[in-house]
Amino acid sequence: MGDEHIFLPADLKEWLLNDPFPRLLGVEILELKPGYSRVRLKVTEHMTNIHGITHGGVIFTVADVAFGIASNSRGVPAVGINMNISYLKKSVPGDELVATAREENLTRHTGLYRITVENQRGELVAVASGLVYRQNRQKET
Repeated sequence: MGDEHIFLPADLKEWLLNDPFPRLLGVEILELKPGYSRVRLKVTEHMTNIHGITHGGVIFTVADVAFGIASNSRGVPAVGINMNISYLKKSVPGDELVATAREENLTRHTGLYRITVENQRGELVAVASGLVYRQNRQKET
């Protein structure tokens, strides 16, 4: 898939696409624009816990990836300072988890984001909120 679904300047796009951990896991960016992102991750057998369901850390990670790229999508470096998640429905290997992050509030120094994680059937798996600290400078690329 190309990157025509990413509506950002080329240098910022390149910076956000080169995040090593999401790439290692196979997270795919579906859509990205200022203050908003949608990402997808296919759950595999090695992403499960002792109960045979998707590990909570995997669900948290896909939510965190959406949160991280949405909060950095304006070109101002932002780092998470708090994130809360509620798990609502189990997920199993073979599921495709789609995390969507939406900017709820933005100030000069902070940003608040609401993140949802759904499976391929559109069922809500988890909801989260995240707060970032925004640095007072543009990203140097």
